[in-house]
Amino acid sequence: MQGDCAACHTAPGGQAFAGGYGLQTPFGTINSTNITPDRETGIGNWTERDFFRAVRHGKRQDGALLYPAMPYNAYVQMSDSDVHDLWAYMRSLAPVHQPAQPNTLGFPYNIRLAMLGWNLLFFKNQGYVPVVAQSAQWNRGRYLVEGAGHCAACHTPKNALGGDTGAYLQGADLLGGHAPEITNDHHLGLGSWSAEQIQSYLKVGSNDKAVAAGAMGEAVEHSTQHLNDADLADIALYLKSLQGSGTQAPAALSAKAPLMQRGAQVYENNCMACHNVHGEGINGMVPAFADNPGMRATGGANLISAVLKGGRAAATEGNITAAGMPSFDWKLNDDDIAAVLTYVRNSWGNAAPGITAAQVAKARTAQPLAAE
Repeated sequence: MQGDCAACHTAPGGQAFAGGYGLQTPFGTINSTNITPDRETGIGNWTERDFFRAVRHGKRQDGALLYPAMPYNAYVQMSDSDVHDLWAYMRSLAPVHQPAQPNTLGFPYNIRLAMLGWNLLFFKNQGYVPVVAQSAQWNRGRYLVEGAGHCAACHTPKNALGGDTGAYLQGADLLGGHAPEITNDHHLGLGSWSAEQIQSYLKVGSNDKAVAAGAMGEAVEHSTQHLNDADLADIALYLKSLQGSGTQAPAALSAKAPLMQRGAQVYENNCMACHNVHGEGINGMVPAFADNPGMRATGGANLISAVLKGGRAAATEGNITAAGMPSFDWKLNDDDIAAVLTYVRNSWGNAAPGITAAQVAKARTAQPLAAE
């Protein structure tokens, strides 16, 4: 589904849409609820009006306010017909009996009435308004990105209260990870990607530059791979129209620097077999490092996590292999990981600040081992 409901409303190893997934936020954990048609623990006794109010206005059946972990501030832009179709689909699911788990939010965030103030500040209760100066295709792309796709929920940085800042789709840190910039900025965004490469990434989860994994892999598996080609083209058209942050690339570190030389050795011994001699990767299976904005992302958190924990690519109808990367936390120490990531961030057309061993050590202790 375009709205990617399964990603949040399905717990790992759990039944689809039955809830129980713990959404980690800076304010505590919000556990997703059961949205199957079970009459006792799901939405089986809801009316379509109840569903509309929850999806587009952030109100439960009993009138209590939802937290914006449920992106109603994006879904409000969805059309009546799209929400009606979504309701019809949800009603077709098999009921699952699974009670909701309590949230673990600290004071004062556990007071739902506080959402009245949040909504006043950050919720614009208005459907999608087309930009008349733009084409129908551009407006369709914007409608999908801002509405059902709710891309800003991850890719737009948040303020101290969890509201969107003005740096629209310019990348955001998310509790140890990083959702990259997806504007047309060349250094950190999609400026070096063609529209066709964006479409391929969203449809099959990969292209000759990148492979979707982690949270984005889930979005591709559950949502974007099901979009038709016209919608994918419209999304690409819209994203390519966004100017972005305009970040200036720093000077690349010298290949003769000791840290770069150490990184090159670690790369040759551990990475070259898959990512290739010049960082070109394997099209559709192994991410390319050469001229890749993902390598240059602020902080490098995703790269550190990938080396420590490994990862699995999105499995889609168009690319069922779902290739994986092994974890190296057992093999490489913090200095080696810092060196190799600094190397790839400053080679083959890339330029970015180096990664430190302290960054790696912090990430290593903040997460369970890959084998757990």
